[in-house]
Amino acid sequence: MKEPKRYMLNAKDLLKKAGREDGHYKDSKYVRMACAAAYSGVLLALDEYLHDHPIEPATKKKRGRKSVKDYQDALARLNKKLLDKFRGAYNVLHLDGYYDGIVERKIIDAGFAVADEIISGIEKHTF
Repeated sequence: MKEPKRYMLNAKDLLKKAGREDGHYKDSKYVRMACAAAYSGVLLALDEYLHDHPIEPATKKKRGRKSVKDYQDALARLNKKLLDKFRGAYNVLHLDGYYDGIVERKIIDAGFAVADEIISGIEKHTF
């Protein structure tokens, strides 16, 4: 779990660079980069979790990288609580923070909290 934690540390450093003002982060560029790094950390942690909990694929696996649907399908079969956390991280960090450039602190901080929960939960085997 070193890599996911390292990604989260990098993400938090990037978020500090964004600066804060009146409940918002000031620089959306750093928020987007931070959210991308945090979400990548979540995916790395999930890859480790799925490696440790192999399941038969529901359908024949296509070549190439995993999609968000691949993660959701696997987690739906293995762990609904982790699936709910993943959906939150995906929506806030990947869609809202990275793609849409949301800079509201409460939203972004909530996404980071969920990412931390996922990574530490997988590390401590509480999922």
